[in-house]
Amino acid sequence: MTQELLINLTILTLLEIVLGIDNIIFISILANKVPAKKQVQARRLGLFLGMFIRIIMLFGLQWIQEQEKEIFRVFDKGFSGKDSLLIAGGLFLLYQSVREIHLKMKGHEAEIKERTQAIGWSAVILQMILINIIFSLDSVITAVGMANDIWVMILSVIISMLVMLAASKPISNFVNSNPSIKILALAFLVLIGVSLLGEGFGQHINKGYIYFAMAFSFTIELINLRLDKNK
Repeated sequence: MTQELLINLTILTLLEIVLGIDNIIFISILANKVPAKKQVQARRLGLFLGMFIRIIMLFGLQWIQEQEKEIFRVFDKGFSGKDSLLIAGGLFLLYQSVREIHLKMKGHEAEIKERTQAIGWSAVILQMILINIIFSLDSVITAVGMANDIWVMILSVIISMLVMLAASKPISNFVNSNPSIKILALAFLVLIGVSLLGEGFGQHINKGYIYFAMAFSFTIELINLRLDKNK
């Protein structure tokens, strides 16, 4: 592997990890809906599904490009297949995130009741597949824009998945053991949902602003947690 390819691989892998953080958070929240003994398995399966979906989409670059073509119009506004997918994903994220926040606000008993009526394993996996498809769009588009060699793209996806797999358990445990962090994570997902809706309707929102807001808010919350422990 040449030095240029190695540099491309390193940068692309780091970007894939950054783009995958919101995916880890949402998969962790979804995995929390299945029985405790199956949650680790659900998280791992969700991440592996994400990897395979990304690889399949990389091989289907022509199909992805075709989704940019307009397929229908509403009030003189044209929508492509990609637009429809982004809008559906944004609505799905908003619904799930707001619903989780609502449960948290209703209190512990309401959340326990919800968990006892938890959706089935297959339903959780279907939701993971849907959200992986949505989040894979950014990942694949970024990969295509930065590298010309498909094997470099695939290798970056595999390496980033292994890193996220190692990080998924501590991230999930940290989010679930700190209610304020979980609310913050859900608020981030609301932002991502709004961003996806905006993209679907042709209003580009720079994700750098969203990631900066996430990093800043997370840092402040970590400081608050540290101050609470020192009291």
